[in-house]
Amino acid sequence: MIAPAAAGQPAEPEGYRLDDYKAPTPATLQGATVVTTAQAQALWTARAAVFVDVLPRPPKPAGLPAGTVWHDPPHTSVPGAVWLRDVGFGALAPSMAAYFRRGLAEATGGDHARPLLFFCRRACWMSWNAAKRALAEGYAKVYWYPDGVEGWSEAGLALEEVQPRP
Repeated sequence: MIAPAAAGQPAEPEGYRLDDYKAPTPATLQGATVVTTAQAQALWTARAAVFVDVLPRPPKPAGLPAGTVWHDPPHTSVPGAVWLRDVGFGALAPSMAAYFRRGLAEATGGDHARPLLFFCRRACWMSWNAAKRALAEGYAKVYWYPDGVEGWSEAGLALEEVQPRP
């Protein structure tokens, strides 16, 4: 059963969101626990969950002159978070699905009972999709933090520069 929509928020889709990722998200994610900033901070302080940032890697700007060296801009995230870039799209190529599985296995030591907290940006379906995908992979305790880096920062909590998982 899919949860009904909360006032002003879309209902959960049957599958993954496949486009328009920067848009209002549901208030729920069936099988996961949705957390506020205060709850995310409590989990972080207690080291009670692995924090997984799924923000996509920024694309190389179009129209750069030939031979231009492109460097990704710095990405700040929750301290200690694992950055699994590009795993929040609705459809993943087999290599990206393997990257996601491998990244979670490494982050949890292969323990599917170890809690995972997924986040990205506010009003972004990437973290919703990734949390749903972790549930499908058999992870038993999945948290979804829809306010993401913006909520964390607005609460005055520290951020640090992170690099994507290779």
